[in-house]
Order: sequence, then C-alpha cells, then structure tokens
Amino acid sequence: MKLEINNLTKGKVDKKFLERVAKKSLNFLNFEEKTEVGLVIVGEARMRNLNKKYRGKNRVTDVLAFDYGELFICLPQAKKQAKRLGHSFEQELATLLIHGILHLAGYSDKTKEDYNKMAKKQEEIWRKVI
Repeated sequence: MKLEINNLTKGKVDKKFLERVAKKSLNFLNFEEKTEVGLVIVGEARMRNLNKKYRGKNRVTDVLAFDYGELFICLPQAKKQAKRLGHSFEQELATLLIHGILHLAGYSDKTKEDYNKMAKKQEEIWRKVI
C-alpha cells in the first residue's frame, strides 16, 4: 500500500499518523497490497471548487473521494468539525480519512440506510485502527 500525501495548505499535519491510519484501514478492508492512494490536504476555496465541479454543490465539504484513488480533505473544515464535536484535530483527520477510504471501497452515504451502514463500518474500522 502506498499513500502519497500532498498538503497544499500552510497548516501542519502528521503524515506518519495519516499513513498508519490509511494502511491499517486499507488492510482491514482487504485492499490489494499494490493499492495506491493519493491524499490531498486543501483549503476551503479549493474544496468548494472541487465540490461544485464534481458534485454540483457550491459549498465547502470535509472530504471528497474519487474512484481513481484520490482523496481530498479540507483542513479548515476538519479543524472546525473537531472543535464542534469536542475531539482532537488528529481524530477528525483520521475519521475523514477512514470515511474517504470507505468511499473508495464502494460505500455510499447518500441514503439513510447507506449512511447507517457506512457509519457502522467506519466505527468498526476506527476501533481496530486507532
């Protein structure tokens, strides 16, 4: 498993921690060993543009996943959510990374039923990985 992380913001992220979370999550979901994932850390403007272009939603979102193995996490949004939810920034980044990897594995959160199934799997991975 190879994870390439590109931080396009001035904020700091613990790349080793994210690599560990990604590797354990991908292994848990039985991704092939040769799987390559790109993680791009972006700001609000870039995330809004990506969300508008690819999902037709003109707003900032926390994480986007693309079928070809690329994930985008919005750093400012992760910080806001961590504060709102009362947990650490690292925990929020890990949660968003796991969520994105689940999307790469084919999970969806578009319907209530799909969301609940995905949330259950996300919690299961969280307990095993962290």
